[in-house]
Amino acid sequence: MERSIVGFHRDEEGHWVAELECGHGQHMRHDPPWQSRPWTATAQGRAEKLGVRVNCLKCDRNEPPAEWAQQRA
Repeated sequence: MERSIVGFHRDEEGHWVAELECGHGQHMRHDPPWQSRPWTATAQGRAEKLGVRVNCLKCDRNEPPAEWAQQRA
């Protein structure tokens, strides 16, 4: 199910996680050659991705929202 990116935060290892409108998170790693997301390295790049829709596998599996989303509510 596609969901919009509404924000970003770093995980405990320093990787960027996209916060989705559904309350789930999805890692957005820049790890060439497997994953090329150089836009994650800058605040402007991440800001340009706000509103972009990505597939949320956690919604597809009916998983509950992440802890960070519950803390914001």
